[in-house]
Amino acid sequence: IEGTTIKTNYGNVSTDYILFVASGAFHAVKPSDLLPELQGRLPIRVHLKGLTEDDLYRILTEPVANLVRQQIEMIGTEGVTLKFEDDAIREIARMAALLNKEVENIGARRLHTVVERIMEELSFQASDEDSGSVLTVDKELVEKRLADVKKKTDHSRYIL
Repeated sequence: IEGTTIKTNYGNVSTDYILFVASGAFHAVKPSDLLPELQGRLPIRVHLKGLTEDDLYRILTEPVANLVRQQIEMIGTEGVTLKFEDDAIREIARMAALLNKEVENIGARRLHTVVERIMEELSFQASDEDSGSVLTVDKELVEKRLADVKKKTDHSRYIL
């Protein structure tokens, strides 16, 4: 990492004065689990809080190329207009936060799996729609598509 010289297409770059930030799901990793080359070079560890429902909503709405916009553009290639109501986006964020809490906290990656589940049938349906038609994703549709995910599994039958 730092203290080396890297060859690039634009010449050699010295990493002596470059700050490197490594991030990821290292919550279960001790420094000794890292490669020996990295152990001493990443001396500061900061534990971050998990994403909240509001954070997930912001991720779905604020970036220019957010997941909602990607879905709208993808369905738009079929000549169909896709609209997401705000309460549907909030429900997607709520469900992603709930699943992160109850199943496994995979952060914003959860949004991708939730949106994919919602869009699964709509993407096939869009090809059958007339050009210029409008598909709307509302809160009821989100709840319907995620109904089986919300059911809790009764683990008590597996306990001896």
